Amino acid sequence: MLAPRLKANGRPFAHIARFLPELVALRRDLHAHPELGFEEVYTAGRVKEALKLCGVDEIHDGIGKTGVVGVIRGRGKAGRMIGLRADMDALTMSEQNDFAWKSAKQGMMHGCGHDGHVTMLIGAARYLAETRNFDGAAVLVFQPGEEGFAGARQMIEDGLFDRFPVESIYAMHNWPAMKPGTIGLNPGAMMAAADRVTIEVTGKGGHGAHAYLAVDPVLVAAHIITAAQSIVSRNVRPIDSAVVSLCAMQAGDLHAMSVIPGKATIVGTIRTFKPEVQSLVERRLSELCSAIALGMGATATVQYEHSYPATINTPDEARFAGDVAESIVGAEHVDREMEPSMGAEDFSFMLQNRPGAYLRIGQGGENCFLHNSRYDFNDDILPLGSALHAGLIEQSMPLSA
Repeated sequence: MLAPRLKANGRPFAHIARFLPELVALRRDLHAHPELGFEEVYTAGRVKEALKLCGVDEIHDGIGKTGVVGVIRGRGKAGRMIGLRADMDALTMSEQNDFAWKSAKQGMMHGCGHDGHVTMLIGAARYLAETRNFDGAAVLVFQPGEEGFAGARQMIEDGLFDRFPVESIYAMHNWPAMKPGTIGLNPGAMMAAADRVTIEVTGKGGHGAHAYLAVDPVLVAAHIITAAQSIVSRNVRPIDSAVVSLCAMQAGDLHAMSVIPGKATIVGTIRTFKPEVQSLVERRLSELCSAIALGMGATATVQYEHSYPATINTPDEARFAGDVAESIVGAEHVDREMEPSMGAEDFSFMLQNRPGAYLRIGQGGENCFLHNSRYDFNDDILPLGSALHAGLIEQSMPLSA
């Protein structure tokens, strides 16, 4: 019989800890059956089955392709709605663990803990449906395609907030660098905007022994890659933040040592928090690429794609979520001024449409961070995450005395 190893305060945690074995079994089953964005058929089916067993009032599927929404009504008569969100998809990576619940699918893995996020929200669903100690409706959003597919945006475009007009929405993500039993958030930016850039350099191909007759796009690309690093150090204010990472280049044929290719392609990512910084980096990168290519007799085109906006908590909701976290784990285990991450998260689209907050829950295992082939979610934190979800509902919509 599994028992929770973490200590926490309040009725939700004690109640949820009683069915920890069922939560662990669900989480490990999801881990063994990972699915990519908008392909979460098995996962969505398990979610619907679990919600039905929990006794939720409404189950809606097919929102944002494979998304699922459950609705639980409290014992009061208020018409308020508060949303909770969990992401469902896995990653295209091969798992190197050897435990019994390792991925059964080659090249797919729950390397970011979304299996745990789904399970924590299911745990909250069971508790909320069994107790209903709140006045309003809890809207549980199981979202597909967070890992680069913008599933949150897809759900919104599919009418998520029209059909379920929540007044605020919350989400959490496990964080290996934090100790189990701790919660982190801040009243502003939690995650950066993530943009994709593709730079195509066109020169003139030729023989490597007669390079003076060619316009070498590899050389031009090399100058661009080096010069791009000056954008942050010489254009962005030191008190702001930005990252320019040109991560891959493709040109020519590795077997053709003496052939200068006609084109070179560079791809990378840009991370920023502020829209004005994002615009500055986009403009300077385009100017720099064009100028360098022109100066070396080539041409360069820059395709800049805005992928995920920055994930920015609203102050009132972040303050409230911090209060809820403190009521469960104590003030000494809550970091209300957590340092933002330059990673990205498509919960940002939901926060552009509704007030809310994005939290981090301590996972432990800092030597095996997210997106690592040996990562696994820490089952010990399942009751705590479920209790935090439940606390956000109960304390935001308390029953009248």
